[in-house]
Amino acid sequence: MLHRPNSNNKTTSAKTLLTASVTLFLATLTGCSTMATDTSAPTATVEAPLDADSKAWFNAGAVKVAQNEAEVKKFVADARQQAANEQGKAKNIILFVGDGMGISTVTAARILDGQNKGQSGEENLLSFEKMPYAGLVKTYNTNQQTPDSAGTATAMLTGVKTKAGVLGVSDRANRATCAGDKGEQNAKLVTALELASMAGKATGIVTTARLTHATPAAAYAKSSERDWESDDKLSDEAKRNGCKDIATQFVESPYIDVAFGGGRRHFIAKTTTDLEGKSGKRLDQKDLTKLWQQKTGGVVVQNQAQFEALPNNSKKVLGLFNSSHMQYEADRKNDKAGEPSLTEMTIKAIDLLSQDEDGYFMLVESGRIDHGHHAGSAYNALTDTIEFSKAVEAAMQKTSPEDTLIIVTADHSHVLTLAGYPTRGNPILGKVVGNDDHGEPKSTPDLAADNKPYTTLSYANGLGFHDLGDETDADAVYDLEANSGRDKHSLANVDTTASGFHQEALVPLDSETHAAEDVPIYARGPGARLVSSTSEQNEIFHIMDYAANLVNLAESK
Repeated sequence: MLHRPNSNNKTTSAKTLLTASVTLFLATLTGCSTMATDTSAPTATVEAPLDADSKAWFNAGAVKVAQNEAEVKKFVADARQQAANEQGKAKNIILFVGDGMGISTVTAARILDGQNKGQSGEENLLSFEKMPYAGLVKTYNTNQQTPDSAGTATAMLTGVKTKAGVLGVSDRANRATCAGDKGEQNAKLVTALELASMAGKATGIVTTARLTHATPAAAYAKSSERDWESDDKLSDEAKRNGCKDIATQFVESPYIDVAFGGGRRHFIAKTTTDLEGKSGKRLDQKDLTKLWQQKTGGVVVQNQAQFEALPNNSKKVLGLFNSSHMQYEADRKNDKAGEPSLTEMTIKAIDLLSQDEDGYFMLVESGRIDHGHHAGSAYNALTDTIEFSKAVEAAMQKTSPEDTLIIVTADHSHVLTLAGYPTRGNPILGKVVGNDDHGEPKSTPDLAADNKPYTTLSYANGLGFHDLGDETDADAVYDLEANSGRDKHSLANVDTTASGFHQEALVPLDSETHAAEDVPIYARGPGARLVSSTSEQNEIFHIMDYAANLVNLAESK
């Protein structure tokens, strides 16, 4: 039997206005030029003919409401039948996690994506925003108001909220204490990926971060410290008590079939140099890639050419494409050995996992959205969000909503804000240019009270303003001093849309921080209707379990 910890976290005037609105709405839909004269209800009139743009907005809204009404009626009629039919109907599950992809990130990326396509941007939608079900997710850890990725990923993948910084263990564990990992009172948690494997499904992990980093590691590791990625980080206490580093846990896990990401350094010895000239981290002198191959008979790939040469009938594959994290999407062309995009990895993983007739479970993380924000680079964070959207779109095209549940969400938000009153279509990465008294765009940027221009996007904290020109690696900023506030510089002659521009920040910190507000969640496929309203983060696991009957299938094997 599988043992899982118990969780308790489970007026007349208005009516008159509504009647008038419905009457006007119906007249608009039918194209009537006059309103019905029912004396029992008020009539509504439009004093002047609507111009073409206004009609387009009005009619689009009316049509959308009509479509929604039809969908709601069908949903209500079918809800009971769906409840009976959807449980266990998901053959496949793909959980997409945009690390750090809060509401402000989605909004800004949507606009940038639209502007990259020649639109004004605001009307655009990212691929996952077109999914039929959406809601909000509360992200706090059991011990922190603003969360970290280890605790949040554990909540999504195990159904149990826990502390910041721990992976796959309950919040009774003391962080960075090995005895806490091993004690019976601190039961290790079972993940959705592990359950899927027990149920006979193929499993995969795709990430642009290190495979041993918090979000991907939460799918397989049990550790009271997320930083124990290889044995060089284990404390003396951890070594005495027999705790294993996360890379070792990856190799020893019997549940992972396909994995693509970075983190090569945690799998090879400190005395070993990889194909890109980077040294490993391991002090035990082990080559875990070879140990993994011996154990699984699988294939290890480490660059773009090897990735592209992978046959689609491969059963076990480990892709380690960088010593640390993979490149930002904007910087990927500069990778020494060449590495695939998140979209390419997602497509390849689906092809490989789809060989299993019982279906598959896959975790896909865009890890570098988070890192772009930490570096104060909206350009990199948003560019990676757009690539994330492309990966989701590719997965939607390759799967059917009849048998595949796709969930798209984030683990937490960031302190990115969109502010000022820029005119519509103003470059989202640009300086704020507002409208004049007649509602037309001005010819020069708006000035703040200090007589300096400012950008639509900024951060509440972090390293602050830096102008690195055409630099596409956001992490280059960490070689520089924090430059918060506005007293030392002006943006007047700075191209804020350039890839190397880092937004201004209010509070000086050596890295921008996560934020605590709710994050979005989107879904399609069997069980997707359970995504609605505002939910606790650990409910995501239970939606996936319901959709694919993971616990019952695993128990029956």
